[in-house]
Amino acid sequence: MTALSIRQAESPPGRAGTARDGAVLADFEECYAAHFQGIALQIAAYIGNAADAQDIVQEAFARALPRWAKLAGYADPGAWVRHVAWNLAKTRWRRQQRLNLFLRRHREEHLAGPGPDRVALTSALAKLPEMQRRAFVLHYIGELTIAEIAEQERTPEGTVKSWLHRARAAMAAQLGTGAEERDV
Repeated sequence: MTALSIRQAESPPGRAGTARDGAVLADFEECYAAHFQGIALQIAAYIGNAADAQDIVQEAFARALPRWAKLAGYADPGAWVRHVAWNLAKTRWRRQQRLNLFLRRHREEHLAGPGPDRVALTSALAKLPEMQRRAFVLHYIGELTIAEIAEQERTPEGTVKSWLHRARAAMAAQLGTGAEERDV
């Protein structure tokens, strides 16, 4: 099977096109040959996919063909095709971005479970009395000063220091740190 030119594909069987129609289609084919590759490269660089870029440029030329009698009179009909291709690419790009956003919002994300250190820390924190645990978390995780914790908890700074001292000792005992590490 041989490939048909645009001129052959457009002519109904048994009916030859006029000489003017032939000249218009020849002009279209010349424009296609001169501009397709360059426009496709531009669009591929923009959207990041060569196959989609070729589809977009094909669509732009398909939209140009029925208007070609008018477009042929332009100083640069390829500029019209390029403009249409860019508009199609921008539309496709925006549509893809909206789809990606939708999928990100609705995709179930699987997170890795906590590591052994985190499990041990969480377990040790759970065993502390409430006020010691709160002081420990506010100071070491929340990075509040002793004065800020005392103000927030409406208690003297000495009490906060006592909670932190007892919490550190209990955490060291539960996590196996403290005296063993100091001897090393």
